[in-house]
Amino acid sequence: MPHYMFQARYSSDALKAMMANPEDREAPARALIEAAGGTLICMYFAMGQEDIVAIVDAPDDETVAAVSMIIGASGSFSSGATTKLMTPQQAVVAMEKAKESVASYAPPG
Repeated sequence: MPHYMFQARYSSDALKAMMANPEDREAPARALIEAAGGTLICMYFAMGQEDIVAIVDAPDDETVAAVSMIIGASGSFSSGATTKLMTPQQAVVAMEKAKESVASYAPPG
């Protein structure tokens, strides 16, 4: 299954709610992802620009988009992004395809 990285920033309301009632957010995230047909590989709280980083396996882009819609509609996050990931082996295949096709591209100017 393809791998995806989800990164997000909690809304101030969500942060206030978690401070008032501390809870492990991995279980609800796992339940949602599994209900959609994916697997939560790992989830971390982060110190930096984003509050959450999760790695997910999902059968396709549409599954991940559906999960992102549900999470976004909840209002729990002020921003988020999903990045499709490739294994090093998949990157080598992409490099080979680029090598085969590079001569057909003319840069601007």
